[in-house]
Amino acid sequence: MLLALLQARAVVMDADANQAAIEEAAEAAAAAGAAVLVTPELFAVGYAPLRVREELDVAQLPQLHATFGAIARRHRIGLAYSLPEVTGTGNWHIGATLLDAEGNVLLTYSKVHLFGPDERAAFSPGDGPPPVANFNGIPTSLAICYDVEFPETARAAAVAGAELLLVPTALGHGYDDVPQVLLRARALENQLFIAYANHCGTEEGHLFPGGSVIAGADGRLVAAAGEEPQLLFAEVGENAAGRHGGVSYLADRRADVYQSWNT
Repeated sequence: MLLALLQARAVVMDADANQAAIEEAAEAAAAAGAAVLVTPELFAVGYAPLRVREELDVAQLPQLHATFGAIARRHRIGLAYSLPEVTGTGNWHIGATLLDAEGNVLLTYSKVHLFGPDERAAFSPGDGPPPVANFNGIPTSLAICYDVEFPETARAAAVAGAELLLVPTALGHGYDDVPQVLLRARALENQLFIAYANHCGTEEGHLFPGGSVIAGADGRLVAAAGEEPQLLFAEVGENAAGRHGGVSYLADRRADVYQSWNT
């Protein structure tokens, strides 16, 4: 299965422009044979948590979701995207959704680990584990940005059977070790592929370095982006993690012992 990641600069609070960028990327990715396109965190509205919370009309959200469903159907490509979500009790979360090529919702997820004062002022953290669904024969899961910097997140996805973890992100300047070192360790220790799609350029004062990556289950970088906008591609096969070879970290875990460690 060919996987595509969008690395680009969003226009803050211009959903039309950001949707157009995603549609253009979806068309190009589909033409290249990709089965799914992964887009950055909050790309549909731009990464500006305080402005999003203050200015976004929540009545727009159903139409935004419908638009992404139509993009998936029109180009016959799966789509992972990130939008705010608002619960019935009024809590705002940073969400992510995975659609299949018919625009059907396969997975939804709410960010558990919020990063920095702006996110914590604008949103509430989720508390659900990364969900897993079959996407084109590959057990696939979702997490968002800072979540994957905690070992518990990727491990929960792997234990639930995921072989591919899709991660929309908004990683700021100065954290290059996250995609170059930490993501590779997460992939290796959990024996899964990780696709990490970042913004690039400047949005509302936030400088994003790009650096999107696709890390293999053996810890190597299968594909890595520079600082500029681009589509990043990599092949991910069925039984993507290749768990029958090498060190069997998941099979050798001693979960019963760990419980007594109060971790």
